[in-house]
Amino acid sequence: MRAVDPLHVDNDVAAAVNRLLATMLERRLKEAEALDPLFAADLAGRVVRFTLQGGRRMRPQLCWWGMRAAGGWAAPLAETTLGVAGALELVQTCALIQDDVMDGSPLRRGRPTVHVEMDEQYATHRRDRPCGTFGGAGAVLAGDLALVWADDAFAEATAGSPAAVPAAAVWRSMRTEMVAGQYLDLHAQATADRSSVRAVRSTVLKTALYSVERPLLLGATLAETSASALAALRRAGRFAGVAFQLHDDLQGAFGDPASTGKPVGEDLREGRLTYLVAVARERCEAAGDRSGLRVLDQVAGARYGAAEEDLRRAHEVLESTGAREQVVTQVERLCSRSEEALAGAGLDRAATSHLVRLLRGACGLPPGGNPEPAAETEPQTEVVAFDDALNGDLR
Repeated sequence: MRAVDPLHVDNDVAAAVNRLLATMLERRLKEAEALDPLFAADLAGRVVRFTLQGGRRMRPQLCWWGMRAAGGWAAPLAETTLGVAGALELVQTCALIQDDVMDGSPLRRGRPTVHVEMDEQYATHRRDRPCGTFGGAGAVLAGDLALVWADDAFAEATAGSPAAVPAAAVWRSMRTEMVAGQYLDLHAQATADRSSVRAVRSTVLKTALYSVERPLLLGATLAETSASALAALRRAGRFAGVAFQLHDDLQGAFGDPASTGKPVGEDLREGRLTYLVAVARERCEAAGDRSGLRVLDQVAGARYGAAEEDLRRAHEVLESTGAREQVVTQVERLCSRSEEALAGAGLDRAATSHLVRLLRGACGLPPGGNPEPAAETEPQTEVVAFDDALNGDLR
């Protein structure tokens, strides 16, 4: 294999990761075909296509720039980091496929979800099984296969690395945190938990750690950086990760399906505990607004049977209570705190600039400079509660 040139990868990290994934997954697919052609066509092939045909490669890019910010330059380290970055994308494949089964989502990245596609292939939509339809069961296995491949890819990439042991510890933590966050999300839906503090806690586990903090730490750990730099990246990743999820919540409620690739208002209809909806509920309760609460209750859990008029009224509640404005404010505030943590970390300046642009773009903010802070509209107690949910050791 030709040595990896870090400067060449810097020009387009996503493209470099795509090339690595294409080579890696071609090998995995051939192994699956040798095992069983049907398994390869129905399951392994879908994992390969799902991974290669979509996604922004945000987590792999964060892993790469975490390594570069920590001063990583050597070609062997670059090759190891790219391998770990590819493994991260396979974990994301697992998470999305299984998340879509749990939520019953019909679309992902503008196309039918894996479980829907499998049920359409075999006309098994109405054949219920203990874990859903045939397509649902098959998609669970597809997610499992992606995770198996991710673990294999991580082990292969880090074999012989002097940082293999500490990197493996970050990898193990990330996988468990991802499952814990997903369970809290499901638990909140099942129990109608409406706490904004619980919503933030779920966000920290399911998104902030898995999507931002851990990828950054993986790259920096591979570069064998200092404990102080790791601590700064941890803070930056936690703040930006929560901001990323809050922005995603806004997009889920108000965004254009053409850009999000998912039905508008999906989180509202699923009754998912988001900080956006939790704040709206708490403000309706504080104001004695029973009408607003009824609107939110009517939409939540209605799945795709909620009328468009009901969804419009829910949007009005999110606007009129100031919940949407507060979430926008928190996104900007958290991104600023993330940038402050990066600025004081003593990391490579050029790589840090790439990180800032990447994180701001993921949060829907312009690439350059700090935005003018939005006016504080929430009571100070809400800010304190929000910060407490992020964990006191980060304040």
